[in-house]
Amino acid sequence: MAINNSGNLALLIDGDNVSSKIIVGLMAEIANYGTASVRRIYGDWTKPDLKGWKTRLLDHSILPMQQFAYTTGKNSTDGAMIIDAMDLMYTGRFSSFCIVSSDSDFTRLAARIREQGITVYGFGERKTNSAFIAACDKFVYFDVLKVPVYESEEPLAALQKLTLRATTTPEPTARPWALARVEPSKRQIDQAALDGLANAVRNTVGYDENYANLAEVGTYLSKISPDLNARNYGYERLREFVQASGIVNLKWKDMGDSAPIALVRLKENLENTNSRTS
Repeated sequence: MAINNSGNLALLIDGDNVSSKIIVGLMAEIANYGTASVRRIYGDWTKPDLKGWKTRLLDHSILPMQQFAYTTGKNSTDGAMIIDAMDLMYTGRFSSFCIVSSDSDFTRLAARIREQGITVYGFGERKTNSAFIAACDKFVYFDVLKVPVYESEEPLAALQKLTLRATTTPEPTARPWALARVEPSKRQIDQAALDGLANAVRNTVGYDENYANLAEVGTYLSKISPDLNARNYGYERLREFVQASGIVNLKWKDMGDSAPIALVRLKENLENTNSRTS
């Protein structure tokens, strides 16, 4: 019997390399891609460094994987995580993997999983090596994840706040841990992003008057640079990101009974520049 792995994810977290404060935002982001049926975090749980994770594992049904540090200064967690990832990959049960780490040691793992035709989502800090980012299909930085205010506090303080809200007759649908969020700040759209966006528009033009389908532009962006996406610049939607760039004109195309589609075209000065240089 064929196994339907559509939307089935494997979530692997490098506990030695990731703060527990990002977990709520991380799980919310992963839910956009599918269901994480396997959720594992790797580390040496005899060390105090992972204390912050222990209070959150049960809340998110994440299985801690113990890996002792055999030698001082060497990270044996990486090896255990890589072995498990390969075992999971060969089961054929997963359409994608989520690798949560800023460690470039996982570059070859991400590349190998992609060779198998499986999507790889990477999550890490801004300092993540570009080689690891390039090996992923999409890469999201920790600082753009929506993190509830309470997640940055000690568990006891958060519990006291929730208890206080519960005794002051909150709104029927109020969920403080879901409503009180820190929105990611907008980052300056750098030259690399502008060049990438311009390249994506030029290579996806398929409509009259040199317009490109915005959805196709987004797909092309993810192919040329996994971290060049709206979320990493503080924008919820690709449309907001391209409009903020200031280098494109946007219009909507009526599709009759279907929803209209967004089309973009490089502004005239950029089109002229491109024609002179080509």
